[in-house]
Amino acid sequence: MKNIFNAILCMLILPISTLLAQTASDSAAIKQTALNYIEGWYEGNGERMERALHPELAKRIVTTDAQSGKSRFGQMSALTLINSTKAGGGKKTPTEQQQKDVTILDIYNNSASVKVIASDWIDYLHVAKWNGEWKIVNVLWELKPEKK
Repeated sequence: MKNIFNAILCMLILPISTLLAQTASDSAAIKQTALNYIEGWYEGNGERMERALHPELAKRIVTTDAQSGKSRFGQMSALTLINSTKAGGGKKTPTEQQQKDVTILDIYNNSASVKVIASDWIDYLHVAKWNGEWKIVNVLWELKPEKK
């Protein structure tokens, strides 16, 4: 009876320990993807940015037109973001002002949601495991209020 109990216990614990190991590994890879994205931006490192993004990335923001009060929808593709990075857009932020806080909000199988707090904006990333690598497929972002 004791052997049967131990066998059942092992059958239950083994999958859980495997899942925990996978989650720790995935968490590290997801965080690295988010850091490649935000640090790549600040460094002007297009290769690092490209490594973080899925080629079909959609980066979007909803803003309000000051004159009409109506919402506007802005978007960027992976290529636009990579080229903006290579052009040095992020290098304008002094090192001491660069914020790059990464929080993994959720992981489920091959999908994750990640929050990145940067110097002037907040990004919500959807990250997917694509051919064994974590890639950012969607970004919804908001500008922080201007500092006075």
